[in-house]
Amino acid sequence: MSDPFNILCLSAQAPDLVTSAFGPFVVQACGKLDELSNQLHLQPYDAVLFDLKLTGGADRLLHWAGLPRAVLESAVVVIGPEPTPAVCLRLLQAGVRDVLSSREATPEALGRVLRLAIERKRIDDSARRAYSIDLTTGLPNHNQLQEHMTHLLALREREPAAMALIVLHLDGFRAVEASLGTEAANVLRRKAAVRLRGSLRASDVVASLGPDMFAVLLAWLDADEDADHVARKLLAAVNQPFQVAGQDVPVGARLGVSQYPAHGKDAATLLRHAVGLASGGSFGRLLGQGAAANDES
Repeated sequence: MSDPFNILCLSAQAPDLVTSAFGPFVVQACGKLDELSNQLHLQPYDAVLFDLKLTGGADRLLHWAGLPRAVLESAVVVIGPEPTPAVCLRLLQAGVRDVLSSREATPEALGRVLRLAIERKRIDDSARRAYSIDLTTGLPNHNQLQEHMTHLLALREREPAAMALIVLHLDGFRAVEASLGTEAANVLRRKAAVRLRGSLRASDVVASLGPDMFAVLLAWLDADEDADHVARKLLAAVNQPFQVAGQDVPVGARLGVSQYPAHGKDAATLLRHAVGLASGGSFGRLLGQGAAANDES
């Protein structure tokens, strides 16, 4: 028997769900939106079911402060008295997974719609994670980095503070791939990611921009010169040879640094500036000369 699905309901149909063949469902009923908000803070739910007759209508639900959190964490389904196409579209645009008319909401139909909404959300969440993560290193990819920067920059408009983006263009990956194979190159990328992550604060973000390029987002700087200090620290970290397939592999690095707000006030501009500097070799090309670091595969 599969694990039960936890359903939070603001609906008169809540008790009927336990009989659906599309379950098993464990149902938590709420009497009003404020109570439902409190429940969402207490535990996660696979789905949330709203009856527009109990929410005060579609407009009330759409303006409810808890709706963004509900659609982010759960599959949201709405029941309405003959909802119009316009209302359905507005609800879908707000993140609702499905809309049923009250006359359609039999226990069997409602159970089916909830189960399919839950499964679709799980599939979508899995695809979104794959879209936002570099599968070789587990780091955020270009799209996720830009999204994170955009949110952070919006915060900086309200709470001004210096921040910086460092881009590292590493040389040596293509030679490793040509001589030792693709998996060896992937091992090298993972080791480089570990070294970069180990050289930073927990609040800083490391992202993958491609096969031989990484980005480091310094979310908060006490002084402008701190960015160059961190950049040189990162250079020193990757400048030590890596051990791959029993061999010492030297890696060269070129760096580009862009600072907010001096070099731009949006994610695309800051990223373009740093990538351009790294591609042009503004910090020069440094080949590892020291002893191999203690890397883990």
